Amino acid sequence: MNQEFVRPDVRAFLDKLEAHEGPKTHEVDPATARGMAQRMRQVADVDSPAIATREDLFITTHDGRTIAARFYDPRAQREEGPLVLFFHGGGFVLGDIDSYDAAAADIAIGLDLPLLSIDYRLAPEHRWPSAPDDCEDAARWVAAQGMLFGRRFNSLAIAGDSAGGTLTIVTAMALRNHPAALPVIAIWPLYPAVDLRKRYPSTERLGEGYMLSLDTLRWFNEHYGPDFQHWRASPRLGDQRGMPPALVATATLDPLLDQGRAYAMACIEAGVPIAYREAKGNIHGWLTLRRAIPSSEEDLRGCLGAFKVMIEEYRP
Repeated sequence: MNQEFVRPDVRAFLDKLEAHEGPKTHEVDPATARGMAQRMRQVADVDSPAIATREDLFITTHDGRTIAARFYDPRAQREEGPLVLFFHGGGFVLGDIDSYDAAAADIAIGLDLPLLSIDYRLAPEHRWPSAPDDCEDAARWVAAQGMLFGRRFNSLAIAGDSAGGTLTIVTAMALRNHPAALPVIAIWPLYPAVDLRKRYPSTERLGEGYMLSLDTLRWFNEHYGPDFQHWRASPRLGDQRGMPPALVATATLDPLLDQGRAYAMACIEAGVPIAYREAKGNIHGWLTLRRAIPSSEEDLRGCLGAFKVMIEEYRP
């Protein structure tokens, strides 16, 4: 392992992982991996906060299916404004709206905005492009509705971590190409995968010893089964011109670090307004590791502050 800067609380967490006996994610089947991820979050993530509104609902897709979703609002009522769409992480194989309940609620509270968390279909039961299809359908559905639980919306902001960060970009690209009933005013991809064709230097340098391993990345891709050359799997390969302003957030101990940096540069080259935040000394997945890595709370506060400013600047 190279001598990277590692925060003390990150080092303590990684040491606990190293000492833990048992199989790794890439050594088990998806159902077992989902159970392992859930047990990890129970000890590593913070508790869900109290929030004024937390409501479950179902979204109807273009082909008549339904997608589960969860609506959050830190206020009991509010005037018309933006809605945040949130897509959870988990390599397109793990995660759901329950395991991301704390993260979604904290983001809604931190932004002081309503938020809709989407339970898109997972691989390998539903391989690519099921996840991007569901996320685009959800965005178009809520834009067409224009309101939920008595709140009216005039725009969308989209956010997500890891696989959800990828889906954030892909959904925004789809709505740029064929606009929905409401505009997308800002996006926040948090440590996204944006180019599945190749390994970047950070993949090699950080692919072992920092929780998300090269073997696990391969395992996710094998189950997801995407066309690596298609922009709906590798959004870095698509044209970024005309995309909404973006807050791109990375972590310096993440194998996906260079992909996030490359996406930020692609946005700059395309003339897209961006803000960039890098969590120095932190690892992939910190959003749902805030009990195990308390310093991640500062990373979240920094991102929320930057995204809030961006939304305020570009909201109708």
